[in-house]
Amino acid sequence: MTVTTESSTPAKQSGGPVPGRGTTTRAPRTRSLTPPRLAERARDLARDSGDWLHRVRLDPQGRWYERIHQDADHEVWVISWLPGQSTGFHDHGGSSGAFAVALGTLQEHHVRSARDVGAGETHAFGPDYVHDVRNTSDAPAVSVHVYSPPLSSMRRYDVDSTGELVELAAESAEDW
Repeated sequence: MTVTTESSTPAKQSGGPVPGRGTTTRAPRTRSLTPPRLAERARDLARDSGDWLHRVRLDPQGRWYERIHQDADHEVWVISWLPGQSTGFHDHGGSSGAFAVALGTLQEHHVRSARDVGAGETHAFGPDYVHDVRNTSDAPAVSVHVYSPPLSSMRRYDVDSTGELVELAAESAEDW
């Protein structure tokens, strides 16, 4: 088993707020789980897939995802990935997170680097972490993602000609 923990990747802001998007105020939380604890939860759920594997769908139109747990402290999502499907660069709106690959292999990209995350491996990160996750293999993949506090927003990014992240859009939890 491999567990890695990382901090944030800085991003450049675009020229002001995204039209049509307001700010989301987060209600006070009782506690947030740490990235190592999130990695442990993701790893345990990925290993014990009997409770959720029957829910997984493969969709050629895009990644399939379903939230399988949410409480005041954290939430859990299961995502399936066909070859070529990806998230694009994004953050997690200030939430910490972790993901574990249950089946297959995913590739996690940062602006200037990439690494494979295979079945049984887990990656954890702190708030404001920016990455792009992709299935670059020839086979489907399934992963478990845990966030604390539960996601309230996400921002999407592109990489400019100088290799810097530029914010494209903001989404709120109501968008998913």
